[in-house]
This record gives sequence, C-alpha cells and structure tokens, in this order.
Amino acid sequence: MSRTVRGARVLITGAASGMGRLYAERAVAEGAASVVLWDRDAAALARAVKELGDASQGRTRIHSYVIDLADLGAIAQTAQRVRTEVGNPDILINNAGIVRGNQFFWQSDNGEDTRPTIQVNTLAPMYVTREFLPGMMADGYRAARIVNIASAAGTLSNPRMSVYAASKAALIGWSDSLRLELEREDHGNVRVTTVCPSYISTGMFEGARGPLLTPILTPEYVVDRVWRAMLAGKPQLLLPWSVGLSRALRGVLPVRAWDAVAEVFGVYRSMAGFSGRQ
Repeated sequence: MSRTVRGARVLITGAASGMGRLYAERAVAEGAASVVLWDRDAAALARAVKELGDASQGRTRIHSYVIDLADLGAIAQTAQRVRTEVGNPDILINNAGIVRGNQFFWQSDNGEDTRPTIQVNTLAPMYVTREFLPGMMADGYRAARIVNIASAAGTLSNPRMSVYAASKAALIGWSDSLRLELEREDHGNVRVTTVCPSYISTGMFEGARGPLLTPILTPEYVVDRVWRAMLAGKPQLLLPWSVGLSRALRGVLPVRAWDAVAEVFGVYRSMAGFSGRQ
C-alpha cells in the first residue's frame, strides 16, 4: 500500500461532499475494489454514488449508507451491514466532523452544541474504528490503514471554540494511543495516521481567519497530503508547518508568554468573524 489503494476496500465517513468526496474520488481514480460512503445526507449520497460510479466505469464498486454519526447506536448496525454486503474495509478514513457557533462556552447550549460535537468528532471515530479494527488485525500480513481527521485546534487552546477544541484534543490523544497499542502488540500491518490541519476552505469554518504564517488551506492540497501520509503509514500530519511550530512553542513557553505570542500572531482572534457553513 505504499503507492496506491488499488484493490483495497475503502470506507469514508462524511463522504457525500467536501473533503470526504475528494477522498472517495481519489480512491476510485486509483482503482480501489470498493468505496463505501457514509453520510447523513441521502440526496448528496445518491449524487455521489452516481458520479463516482460513472467515473469508475465499473472498475470500483460504490456503496452508500445513510447514517447520522451522532446516533452512536446506529454505528454497530451499519457496520454489520458493511461487513455482510461489502466486507471489512482495508482503509478507514474517519473524516466526518462538525463545528457549532463561535460563542464563548457559557453562552452555548450544552444540549444542542456540546453533546453532538463530542459525539460526532470524538466518540463516532472510536465507535467506527472499534467495529472494523478486529477485521483489520485478523490478517497480520494484509496492509490496513486508519486515518483520523483531527484539527490543529486540538493541539492548543483557542477562544470561541472550546468544545470543538476539546473534541479534537480527545481525538488526537485516542488516535495516537491506538497507534502505539497496535505497534506494541505486533499489529504493524495496521497503521494509524492522525491529521491536524488548520483552517480549510470547505465552508465549515467560513469567516475564520488564519493566524500569521498560517494560510487557509485548500481541500485539494490537504487531501493530497493526507493521502500520501496514509499510504506511507505516517503517524501524524500537521498542516501547515506553522502548526508544528505553534505546538512546540506552546510546549516550551510559560503560559503567559505563549498567550502574548498567540495574540501577536492572531491565534486567539482567528474565530472572531466565524459564520460557518450557511
């Protein structure tokens, strides 16, 4: 799996549009045996299946499943359908994610904002992975990949996105711990890649401004970098390079010193104009 996903079964969450759709297109272009699309938008899924099917010209089987990942109970049922109808995936891309508002924590509605954010961004990747990981581990010679799309927000604190940052920080901690557990137990055929990008121009973070030295990334650029990191089994991908610099500075500077640096670079003001996808 160092070059392409030819012949592999690929499952992508949040796959009907945006970056999820781009991952699916990449899998089809490389000749994946099957591409499994999970999304809650039935109409968008139907369009994706038709267009991807046309592009593959029968070389890749396209399967779609309507599922809201905030409904954690539906994950096991849908996963069982996938195993029965398609087979266990070789590649799992936990791409789906949500962000709610740009309020301060005490202004948000815990029921409407906090719960679904944690369910979709943190718990759903864990539940989905738990369903398919045993099958990936069973054949110790067949290469398998798990990609968890986290966020640079999970690497450092930021005003107006406390719940989102918390959901991604938890995802990062779990994802990299899973990587270490697999290595320790000699399941080296299963590689985990944790992805921490800054703002991407998908509309999800419409109105947000990238801090100094941190441009808004294009979806195509991120998908290409993630894809190459996934194939290579790279443990972690930080995008752009300034995300790694910020994390390093946050780790060595005293809190107040880092706060001052973050203010100068505009990190703490990046969500001030956020409006999100309309």
